[in-house]
Amino acid sequence: MARTSRRHSRTAPGHEATDVMVAEPVESDVRAAAPLDPRERWWPSPEGVAARVGVIAVLALLVLVIPHWVPEVQVNVVARAAIFGIIALSMNVLMGYAGQISLGHQAFVGVGAFSAAYVLSTMEMPYPMALLSSAGTGAISALLLGGVALRVRGLYLALVTIAYGLFAQEVIFNIRSLTGGGAGLEAPRPDFVSSDVAYVYFCFAVLAVVLLFDWRLTSSKAGRAIQALRDDERVAASWGINVTGFKLLAFVISGSIAGLAGALFASVEQVVTPVDFSFTLALTFVLMTVVGGLGVRSGVVQGGIFFAILPTLLDEAHANWHFFPFSSIDALWEPLIGAVLLILTLVAYPGGIAQQQEHLRRWLSFRPFHGHERSPETVAGGGGGVH
Repeated sequence: MARTSRRHSRTAPGHEATDVMVAEPVESDVRAAAPLDPRERWWPSPEGVAARVGVIAVLALLVLVIPHWVPEVQVNVVARAAIFGIIALSMNVLMGYAGQISLGHQAFVGVGAFSAAYVLSTMEMPYPMALLSSAGTGAISALLLGGVALRVRGLYLALVTIAYGLFAQEVIFNIRSLTGGGAGLEAPRPDFVSSDVAYVYFCFAVLAVVLLFDWRLTSSKAGRAIQALRDDERVAASWGINVTGFKLLAFVISGSIAGLAGALFASVEQVVTPVDFSFTLALTFVLMTVVGGLGVRSGVVQGGIFFAILPTLLDEAHANWHFFPFSSIDALWEPLIGAVLLILTLVAYPGGIAQQQEHLRRWLSFRPFHGHERSPETVAGGGGGVH
C-alpha cells in the first residue's frame, strides 16, 4: 500500500501556504508493478505437480495394460496402432515440420518391410540387422526421391510422390527374387518377442524411442532449420539456411523412420506381400497426419492410432450393435469417415486433434492450463487450488 506524507505547497506572494497530502509509492508497490522477467519460468504448485504426475502415470498404466485387455485375436491390432503412430511421426517430419507433401509414403514403409523380410528369411541375419537395413533402405529411397522432388513444389511435388509410390507398388514390390512376388516373404519375429503381447510391447518401445528422437530433433539447430522451411523458404534462405540441404535432410529422416516402421509392420503377421502397400494406404497416412494435427507429435500419433484401429472398430460395431446406422456399416466405410474427418478438421479445427487438446497438452507439460505463463497467484507468491 502507498505511504502518504505532508508537503508544503509553494504559493505566490500574498497567499497562504497550504499542506498537501502526497502519496508516495512504497518499495513493495514498486516490485508489484515492475514487469516480470521473461526468463522466469512458470511452475505449478506442489498440488499441481502431483496432479499432473498422477494423470501421466494413469495414462502410462493404461497403455501398458491394453495388450492384456483386448481379445487375443485383436492384439496385433494394438501393435499395428503403435506402428501407425511411428509412421505418423515420419509423415510429420515432412508435412508438419518441412511443409512438404508426400502421397507416396507407403513406398518407404514397403521398402523397409521387404528389406527386413529379405534379411530375416533369405539372408537369415539377426533381427537388429533387419531393423538397420530397413532404416537404411528407407533413407536411401527417400534420398533418391528427394533429389528429384527438390526441383518441384506444390502440386508437382505431390505428383512426383504419387508416381514414386505407384512405381514401387507395381514394379519394385513385384520383383520375385527380392519380394517373393504375389506370395510375399516371411518376416519372422525374434525369439525374445515371439508372442503377440511381447511384440506389442516391443513396438511400444520403438515408438517411445522415435518420440524421443523427434523431441531431440525439434530441439536441435537442424530441426529448427527444417521447421523454418515450412513458414517461408525465402526468409529461411535470407537467414543463411541451406534450403536444399535441409529439405533433403527432412526427406532422409522421414524415410528412415518410415523404413523402420516397415520392418515392424512386416512382422505383425510375419509375412509381407505387395498388396499391403497400395495407394489407399498412402492416403490413409496423409489423413491421419492432418487429422492428428500437423507439427504436433502427440496429435499425429493419436491420429495414427485412430486410423489403425478404425476398421476394427467398424467391424465390432457392425457385429455387436444391431441397429441403424451400425447395422449397415462395415470397414468399407473407412474412406468415407476419413474424408468427413478431414473436412471437419480443415473447416473447424485446422490444428486437428492437437488443437482440440491444446489446454490439456499444456497442462500435462507442466504449464498453465489456459496458456498464461504467469498467473496472479504466482506473482503474489501463492494461491490455492491445483494450478
